[in-house]
Amino acid sequence: MTQQYPFFEAQGEPRELGQQHGEQAAEQIRGYLDFLAESLQLSREQLRQRALRFQPLFEKVCPDLLTEAAGLAEGAKLTVPDALVAQMRGELAQIADGACTTFAIGSRGTATQKTFVGQTSDNPPELERFGYVLKLRPTNKPAVLMWTFGGMLGYHGINEHGVSHFANALGGGPAWKFALSHYPLKRLILEQTSLRGVLQLMREFPVCSNGNYMLADGSGAILDVELTSDGPFVPELQDRFLVHSNHYLCSEFACDANFQLSLSDSFPRLDRMRTLIDEKFGAIELADVQRFLADHDGHPVSICRHSHKAPQGPMLGPSGKTVAAIIAEPEQRRLHVTLGNPCENPFVTYSL
Repeated sequence: MTQQYPFFEAQGEPRELGQQHGEQAAEQIRGYLDFLAESLQLSREQLRQRALRFQPLFEKVCPDLLTEAAGLAEGAKLTVPDALVAQMRGELAQIADGACTTFAIGSRGTATQKTFVGQTSDNPPELERFGYVLKLRPTNKPAVLMWTFGGMLGYHGINEHGVSHFANALGGGPAWKFALSHYPLKRLILEQTSLRGVLQLMREFPVCSNGNYMLADGSGAILDVELTSDGPFVPELQDRFLVHSNHYLCSEFACDANFQLSLSDSFPRLDRMRTLIDEKFGAIELADVQRFLADHDGHPVSICRHSHKAPQGPMLGPSGKTVAAIIAEPEQRRLHVTLGNPCENPFVTYSL
């Protein structure tokens, strides 16, 4: 049998979406909350109290998501603070984790003149137990397909307008500040109809930490944005292809001090993905992109990342691995997802 993530669907108003999501993913949500408590070395009650500090920001900035989180708690038979914990993740301890390699290939680079955008999601291996693919049909909002885990209402995915987003952790940069995590923003991005709307949202949405966004929409436009607690920065504009890993590319923060806080393998992964795309540019097909994400150059800290034994590093420990590889086809409104390393399990296709 094909190894793949569970698939859940929900539809309706915000509370209904949350209830249906929570009922289906209750096991993953409960497991993830226990994992957060253990990994952050905080009790479940300490996590709840920290999460409640952010509730007024949810009320002000994204009230529908707060209502959806309340529904999530009802469906999973948890408390609202528990549901808020899932939306904050490591931000409750001001800790960034994850690695990831993202890319976007414009229509000039593909055999079909259609766009590809996606990533490897490199995280603690435990997250595989808590992951699933989620299809949402909100009332009066765009339909959404996401790969997510543990009750997070916003993560990597695509909407019915082809708006797609993927993400990388960044080492260093502007200081952490009290604001919202990136996960509510990731969901609000999937309520936009174009990259123009996404950029406007990023200028207005207060985030507490720094992260990179690889973006595309149904028109074939592609864009990369390094979004920091000081605001968004665009490293480069082009229509050929874009690649990002875990160090800054924008001139404001691309410096040795920040590079020292990034994974050392971030630099060769970036170069390798650029090389793979450039070698086939103009004739790239879906199978090529799948092969790029399964590449082992630099193994075990390759694009397709594997757990290994090494000293603890910044952002992601040596046990970190590719827990999902994800490819979106914005014009076709399709998402392809692997459970774990793409060298081991096949891509499974989902569509809107």
